[in-house]
Amino acid sequence: MRLKNTARLCLWIIMTGFPLYAVGPSVKIEQITYGPKHHFFGYIGHVKTIPWNQSGRYILALQTGFQDHMPEVHEPADVVLIDCQNNYTIQVIDQTKGWNFQQGTMFYWNPKAPETQFFFNDRDEKTNQVFTVLYDIEEHKRVREYRFHDTPIGNSGVAQKGGYFLGLNYGRLARLRLVTGYYGAYDWTVDENFPDTDGIFKVNVQTGEKQLLVSYRQIHDVLLENHPEVDKDALFINHTLWNREDDRIYFYARAGYNYDKNTKTLNVPMTVHPDGSGLVEQKVFIGGHPEWAEGSQMFGSNNDRVVLYDSDKQAIVKIIGDSTVFPKPGADIALSPNGRWLVSGYNLKNVNGYAFYRLADGASVLTNPMDQSGFNEGELRIDGSPCWNRDSTQVLFPSLAEDGTRQLFVIHLDE
Repeated sequence: MRLKNTARLCLWIIMTGFPLYAVGPSVKIEQITYGPKHHFFGYIGHVKTIPWNQSGRYILALQTGFQDHMPEVHEPADVVLIDCQNNYTIQVIDQTKGWNFQQGTMFYWNPKAPETQFFFNDRDEKTNQVFTVLYDIEEHKRVREYRFHDTPIGNSGVAQKGGYFLGLNYGRLARLRLVTGYYGAYDWTVDENFPDTDGIFKVNVQTGEKQLLVSYRQIHDVLLENHPEVDKDALFINHTLWNREDDRIYFYARAGYNYDKNTKTLNVPMTVHPDGSGLVEQKVFIGGHPEWAEGSQMFGSNNDRVVLYDSDKQAIVKIIGDSTVFPKPGADIALSPNGRWLVSGYNLKNVNGYAFYRLADGASVLTNPMDQSGFNEGELRIDGSPCWNRDSTQVLFPSLAEDGTRQLFVIHLDE
């Protein structure tokens, strides 16, 4: 019967001359939080940074009463759950003093208990030392705090399969590029450009054991031959990203960032294995906020195009889409959990937009632009920051609402 119906359909197309077109994807935007307080998740949805818990009932977010300055230690943000089954009602469950507007507090649902447990960063108001919290929504409490008084670090990336998280010195980040750190947080490396006691740490979630995976001194020594400018300014690290198999970590070694002059001394991508071996410079630069695909491959931008890059071969293996699909390739990009879709959140002048691209056949769709006037650059900017849900059918993002407050919106994707 199926073959007969197919034959009849083909005959109809031949006789009538009418081709058969597939229905393209469509998107719809829904606002889910409202003022007068501001609400945002904070980080990009790459490396399966998913705001929804396992069942999809709750979305994690931050709530604050201001958006006109970077937070200080005495200005906590509320940690909230948004109930997707109850008209997006908001429940305050905790507070954090370790947060900023670009990265939030590095929320990540625990892959070993994604229905009830999540990580976030905090800091001690008396000592200004940063630490990471593991919270359980069933127990209504913090079930563990990861405090290291000799090297107070916060979560910078959870292994996608769980068991470990990476840690950075957010005091150093705030000192060298405020938008990525926590203002005034304790930094034990103030006078050192490339210390051997700081860098990327790895923490065992179960035991709490800490390991210095790669130090700034090691990074300096690897880069020195090809980048003599590494001697000039203090190093810092951004975007420590585990791949989907948890056998590679990608990050940027950076130095000399100056917002006022829009300059930087160093911005070099690197990879390392989770045991600390295999530290190498990635000599092909892919920009924006890259995202891991499968294995050693990544999505990013190069020469104003979205590309697929192989970090083992150190080569671009595919060019994806064009400017009609991705109006600004060097933007926030995230691969859907099912691996079918890319979403790119980009900024053009005073608006943010979102581009969806289906990898199987190149089908694409753009959302309507969202006005970000007054918050499109600098430390308080509203990045695209698209974050997938677990079903790969919705994307959470922040934007200015009509009343001028910073709120959360959901894009519903219909394939």
